[in-house]
Amino acid sequence: MTRQEIVPERLAGATVVVLDVFMATTTLLTILENGARDVYPAESLEEAEGLRRKMGPGNVLRGGEQDAARIDGYDHGPFPGEYAPEVVRDRDVIFVTTNGTRAIADAAPADRVLLGCLRNAPAVARELEESGADSVYLVCAGSAGRFTIEDFLGAAEIISHINAPDWRPNDAAWLAVDFMNRHENNVHGALKESRAGRWFVENDRMDAFNFVADVGASDLVPEVVGGRAVV
Repeated sequence: MTRQEIVPERLAGATVVVLDVFMATTTLLTILENGARDVYPAESLEEAEGLRRKMGPGNVLRGGEQDAARIDGYDHGPFPGEYAPEVVRDRDVIFVTTNGTRAIADAAPADRVLLGCLRNAPAVARELEESGADSVYLVCAGSAGRFTIEDFLGAAEIISHINAPDWRPNDAAWLAVDFMNRHENNVHGALKESRAGRWFVENDRMDAFNFVADVGASDLVPEVVGGRAVV
């Protein structure tokens, strides 16, 4: 339900899917789709600065947010629309956020770490089915330790596309199935009722909202390998 619930010693040999629907995993997926070269989800501003020093300033973009605010001195914020193909193609990107990239770092003890959101939920489900993984965790990044509807909705959407009758869901996964049964025909409506969703509506950011809510728009499944997000 939140990244704070991760128990690192349980992740050995497991596949983890990290979800931060508003916005980290959605934006990281978009950056990769739009042709960035090397993409680094950084756990913190300190790690991001260390990466930049190693890579040098040339051809490196920095983006993200801290406490929902754009980071001073960074090239871009957290929104997918800021990373168009002409902006990121063949460039390296360092991306850091308050919750999502920290959740990715927390999941590092797992055998595999995948990035999921609503846009690639069906593709993630297919990847999980085909992977033969014995243990799968869907980790909702949450917000400052709080449960968020949007991440839970993303997890529920993934589970709803998995056709693996031999898999045994835990209680949270069972609850996600029940949640999706209630909202599968109105994902937009459920997302709008979330605290973050209301912010997008109230601040006239429906372009970004609709982009995030476009279930199945992408067939890519990013994986974090050696600190880099790759396809």
